[in-house]
Amino acid sequence: MTVILMRLPLPAGVVLVLATPVAISWLVGDLTDPTSLALAAEGVDLDYGIEPITFGPTGDRIVGITACVAVLFSLGLLVQQTVTSRFRGGWWAVLLPLVAVGVILGYGWRVFTAGGIGANIGAGLVLLLGGPLALGLLLAAIVPAMILLRERPTKATTTTTTAATATAATTAAATTNSATTTNSAAADS
Repeated sequence: MTVILMRLPLPAGVVLVLATPVAISWLVGDLTDPTSLALAAEGVDLDYGIEPITFGPTGDRIVGITACVAVLFSLGLLVQQTVTSRFRGGWWAVLLPLVAVGVILGYGWRVFTAGGIGANIGAGLVLLLGGPLALGLLLAAIVPAMILLRERPTKATTTTTTAATATAATTAAATTNSATTTNSAAADS
């Protein structure tokens, strides 16, 4: 199983990007302020930007710990693959901005799901600051990804190039052989 996992940098990158928001959200925890929690204990309904999704205390803990383990495992695997030159280091320029977007999403989720009385000012700030920052980070990930994908030769291009080279070599050899035969015939006459 270790051999199979060592050859999977793409799935490890996907797991890293997808598990990061979940892990950050669990690590940050509920951002409902103590005053609102006290009011909720007295029976006052809290206002939410987005109603929080919960699987209960145990379920949330299992999901959070699983996400943290997935992030650490995939990060370790990608570092190991980079050190052993099985994962091109240039792809970190794609992964790191995507992980940063995951951090913004995980923290933003906790801000949006924080209970309060009245307006959730933090949610507005997350939209105003986090939205453009996340968009900029996504663009910062797309540019190096496009460059890296263009640099990587495809099998079809390699096969075509090899076939064209072989054809050119055969043509050159045939031309050389016919020129040699013509020169030999001219020398004999």
